[in-house]
Amino acid sequence: MIFCVEDDDAIRGLMLYTLNAAGFESKGFPDGEGLFAALRTELPELILLDIMLPGEDGISLLKRLRGQAATAAVPVIMATAKGAEYDKVTGLDLGADDYLVKPFGMMEMVSRVKAVLRRCTPRQERNSLAVNGLTIDLAEHTVTADGVRVALTLKEFELLRLFLSSPGVVFTRETLLSSVWDTEYTGETRTVDMHIRTLRQKLGGCGSMIETVRGVGYRLEGNP
Repeated sequence: MIFCVEDDDAIRGLMLYTLNAAGFESKGFPDGEGLFAALRTELPELILLDIMLPGEDGISLLKRLRGQAATAAVPVIMATAKGAEYDKVTGLDLGADDYLVKPFGMMEMVSRVKAVLRRCTPRQERNSLAVNGLTIDLAEHTVTADGVRVALTLKEFELLRLFLSSPGVVFTRETLLSSVWDTEYTGETRTVDMHIRTLRQKLGGCGSMIETVRGVGYRLEGNP
């Protein structure tokens, strides 16, 4: 279950529709009062929380969430206005797991929700990831492509690890930046394109598995 706290009815409706279409259950609330009323009966997997809300704002709500034992560990993605650097940094310092900058695309929202859930959901440790001819050994930090060892830089390794962990999922350039270069990286998305190009070259024939999704980002096609 995903909770969406957004006071704009149209935006909230679109977010709920998109999340449901992506296979998530979701509920929406226009303010913090509705959110905390719902939390008394149900604990969500993740909360999408707008900062600019009527009454109590998102920063204050985040403090309350992190200050209560029942909700302290619930992942929270904050929605900030473009250029609101202070709000973004404050949210991250208070324990937000990620952020979206308005206006954001619905596909980016779904990608970030999936990425945060992957990071925050406890699961059995896996020593390797493999898709078709590509294999990453997480313990030894090695990569093979069609049985041949490939030497990658740290960022290339992390990009490939992210793709192999979720084959078929489209990652926007912004999501890749926040996941591999960390959420406060201020570089241009061209950095991602250059690393993807080099990664494809190093992987040889397997490099074609990393597909460009025009106008969105990248995904890795294949079967685990």
